[in-house]
Amino acid sequence: MAKLIYAANMALDGCTEDEHSAFDWSRPDDDVFAFITTLMRAAGTYLYGRRMYETMAVWETDFALAGQSALTADFAGVWKQSEKIVYSTTLSATTTVNTRLERQFVSSSVLAMKDAVSTDMLIGGPNLASQAMAAGLVDEIALFIWPIILGGRNPALSHGMRAQLELIDEHTFRCGVIYLRYRLHR
Repeated sequence: MAKLIYAANMALDGCTEDEHSAFDWSRPDDDVFAFITTLMRAAGTYLYGRRMYETMAVWETDFALAGQSALTADFAGVWKQSEKIVYSTTLSATTTVNTRLERQFVSSSVLAMKDAVSTDMLIGGPNLASQAMAAGLVDEIALFIWPIILGGRNPALSHGMRAQLELIDEHTFRCGVIYLRYRLHR
């Protein structure tokens, strides 16, 4: 059975967005970018809510972005090749290949996917991840903690959720970003 891994960038205060709903505070340097690409390459399927999907879709729709460097080209290639499932009630269609639109998050469908795929799956976006964690579907949490306090919005981890975690990986980058990966115990 594949693992479902929640991966998130967050500020030290737990926020995933600043007060204007922006993510630009988490632009990775080359070391962080290569590390994130390796994490994403290990997964074959990505689950996104609408906002996260629209944020990530530029890796396929903006050709100049992929052309900036060998690192951005590699990331764009990994993202484009992966299967993507977008959960949205408002999105009318997707704009990328290998992408399926679902109107609602159904935990039994995600569990069936975990049984059917041969590579791990990533889930992105704190709201969707919160639903998956509440349903007991998330196996691991991979956090990139940025050296900034945003006082912003949208916490990476839901308030009111309790889970026992086991640290399985950690890495500190020269730029001050800390990567922590935990296994959830049920």
